[in-house]
Amino acid sequence: MLTLDLTNAPRWHDLAPGVRVQLRPLTTALMVATRSDPVIEAVSEEASDEERAVAFAKALARRAVLAWEGVGDADGNAIDPSPESIDALLDIWPIFEAFQLTYVSKGLLLEQEKNASALSPIGPSVGASATAKPARKPARTARRG
Repeated sequence: MLTLDLTNAPRWHDLAPGVRVQLRPLTTALMVATRSDPVIEAVSEEASDEERAVAFAKALARRAVLAWEGVGDADGNAIDPSPESIDALLDIWPIFEAFQLTYVSKGLLLEQEKNASALSPIGPSVGASATAKPARKPARTARRG
């Protein structure tokens, strides 16, 4: 069962020991806005999937991060989130992975759940049409001897 959270309240996510971020809920509006981000649209068609994933994660994080704890500058002074500091934070591999796993993948998991429950062409959830066709038997040819 899909549980709706009608509060849409921001939540804190732990990304590393001592580092946590407060993020907006991952909504359709947020994803659509991120997809039309000028940085995403400027990614070249020759870019690898990995380059696209990093660009998308950074664009999403720039929209989603509201606050954080445990993030500082080179002198150890706490800093507030800014587009540049959010990008720099996601350049740290374990942080990027944690962001993907704790935030982005939740939306993707929901998408997988939706895809996993399609109607069956037979059985109790009859309704889907079969897309596979039975294989044709190869024609027999006479042996030459």
